[in-house]
Amino acid sequence: MRPDRTDLRERWAQERRAAHVARQRTDTEDEWRHLERAHVLSQPMAVAHVRTHVAMLGYGIRHRDRREVTGQLVRLVLAAPGSWTRRYPVGNTGGANVNAMKPMRIPDDLQAVLSGPVIAPAA
Repeated sequence: MRPDRTDLRERWAQERRAAHVARQRTDTEDEWRHLERAHVLSQPMAVAHVRTHVAMLGYGIRHRDRREVTGQLVRLVLAAPGSWTRRYPVGNTGGANVNAMKPMRIPDDLQAVLSGPVIAPAA
């Protein structure tokens, strides 16, 4: 059983909107937090996953963060194939500040949306 894609897409869109609102009020911490949450939700959906990394790349560019820009360029190449093959590190927050292949704990409220066998097989 897969998660309900309509609920998943809506929740992803909510996180993206929250990131945008935080950006408008120049709250960089809150913007990044919402982008990370959007990333966790987007992993099972290739297009959303890529779009989230594009948003993270934009964040890195705006903040002149070379490490983030480089990390996001690499992740952009891996995002869609990882989603299509379900070989992505579940719960990974998607930023260059974490290992791109490290699974991470999913916050309870997001896990509720992702419930079902979305978890990638252990390597």
